[in-house]
Amino acid sequence: MLMHRSSVIDDIVDLDTYPIHLVDSPVRAELVAETRSQMDRYGCCRISDFIRPDAIADMLAEAERLHGDAVWSEMDHNPYASPDDPAFPAGHPRRFFQHRESAFINSDLLAGDSPLNRIYDADVVTHFVWECLGVDRPIYKWADPLGCNPYGVMEPGNSFPWHFDGNEFTVSILVQRADAGGVFEYVPEIRSPGHENYERVQAILEGSRDGVRELDLEPGDLQLFKGRFSMHRVTAIEGDTTRYIALPTYVHDPYRMNRPHHSTNYYGRATDLHHRRADLLVDGLAD
Repeated sequence: MLMHRSSVIDDIVDLDTYPIHLVDSPVRAELVAETRSQMDRYGCCRISDFIRPDAIADMLAEAERLHGDAVWSEMDHNPYASPDDPAFPAGHPRRFFQHRESAFINSDLLAGDSPLNRIYDADVVTHFVWECLGVDRPIYKWADPLGCNPYGVMEPGNSFPWHFDGNEFTVSILVQRADAGGVFEYVPEIRSPGHENYERVQAILEGSRDGVRELDLEPGDLQLFKGRFSMHRVTAIEGDTTRYIALPTYVHDPYRMNRPHHSTNYYGRATDLHHRRADLLVDGLAD
C-alpha cells in the first residue's frame, strides 16, 4: 500500500480512524468521497474527532499561554472588512456595518514546534485537504504572515458578524467550545468570482434565514469551508468559557494576502508585504 506518512502528525491526527497518509486506502478514498459530496452540497463539511484529544489539550494550552498576546478588536465592519464607500447607497452591503468583538492569536506568535504549525506544515495534510475540496487547481499554504494559521478567540459576550474571508479555503479545528452560543452559521457559496450577488447578501444582512445553515462544532472536529465565497458568522458566546478555534488557511494563489485594511481590522496591523501586494486582484471580488 502506497504510504505518505509524516511522523510529525502521528500524535496529532487520528490516523487510525482517518488514514490520510495511506493514499490508496479504501477507507481514505471513502472519506474523501464523502467530504467532497458534503462540500458540493453544502460548501462545508465536518470530520468528527479528526484531531487526537491529547493534541487538542496541547493546542488549548498553547492558546491559553498566548492569550495575553491576542489582538483584540471591537469595531463595526461590513462583510468585506472594507472602509465605508459613499459611492454605494445607504443600506447597501458595502455600507452595512455590524459590531464585532473578538481576537486573533496571530500566526507569527506561534512557536516553530507549535502543534498548529505542525499540522499546517505537514504536506500530507495539505494534499488531503486539496483532495477533499475536489478543486482542479492546486492549493497552497497562504503567504499572509499574520493570518495563515491563527487561533480565533472569543470571550463570553463576543460575537463575529457576517463576513467573507480573504482566502479561498479555511480549515477550522475547534479547540475549546463555549458553554453556549458560538455556533457557526453560513450561507453556502452566496457569491462567486466576478459576481458579488449583493441583493441576496443584503437580504441575509437584514435578517433573512433563506439558505442559512448551522454547524455546532465539537473539540477535535475538522471543518473544511469555502470561506471566500460563503458568507458566515459566529453567534454570541454565552457562559464563562472562552472559545478557541484554530484556523489553518489555504489559497490558489500563495502570493496574495489580505488587503491592508482587512489585515488591520482583523489582526491589528498590516506588514510591508501587505501594502506591497495590496493591488493584486485575482478573482474580481470586492475584497
